[in-house]
Amino acid sequence: MLLTTHTFITADGVMQAPGGPDEDRDGDFGYGGWMAPWADEVFGEVVDGWFAKTTQLLYGRTTYDVMASYWPLVTDADNAVATVLNNAPKHVVSRTMTRQGAPWQNTVSVFGDDVVDRVRALKSSGDGELQVHGSWQLIQTLTQAGLVDEYRIIQFPTVVGPGKRLFGDTTPASSFEVCDVRTTTLGAIAMSLRPIPFRSATHEVVDGKDTVVE
Repeated sequence: MLLTTHTFITADGVMQAPGGPDEDRDGDFGYGGWMAPWADEVFGEVVDGWFAKTTQLLYGRTTYDVMASYWPLVTDADNAVATVLNNAPKHVVSRTMTRQGAPWQNTVSVFGDDVVDRVRALKSSGDGELQVHGSWQLIQTLTQAGLVDEYRIIQFPTVVGPGKRLFGDTTPASSFEVCDVRTTTLGAIAMSLRPIPFRSATHEVVDGKDTVVE
């Protein structure tokens, strides 16, 4: 399976607590819910497209708890996102929860040790997409291990200052192949990025012309 991550970020790169004030106050974060004012029809189309590709879901514990408290309550049969979230097989990274104690239907595995090896095994277990939504700490682990095949990001025209960033100081250097870009009516930018080796270049004057030289 391809491993894809799906993240809402601010213009300054923060992914913390996009959906509500109390979603994640870690570090005294005071701007939870920053994404909601920017959701529009195009945003919905992009997100629906993400979930249409879902085969299985992988969560960190915090994001799992947030989503498990909300999405099972959405019983509207026409809500494509809720249908996928509630019915797709789910895996959770947690050292304190057991599968028997998992509150969300179709949670098929819970593991807290050997995370990289367990995720690598999941990727090798079949076709389709193993999708990560939110799950900041888990994404850091997967990025460090080079396990992410594609980052799907929607960046919104707002800044919040300090917070948990998708790409931070410890992120390995990388460049990306941009395989899809779309702009919403309210100015958010949806991007699909596939990691490639880091690239650099410089400017030189060649025959009197400003030239990029790799």
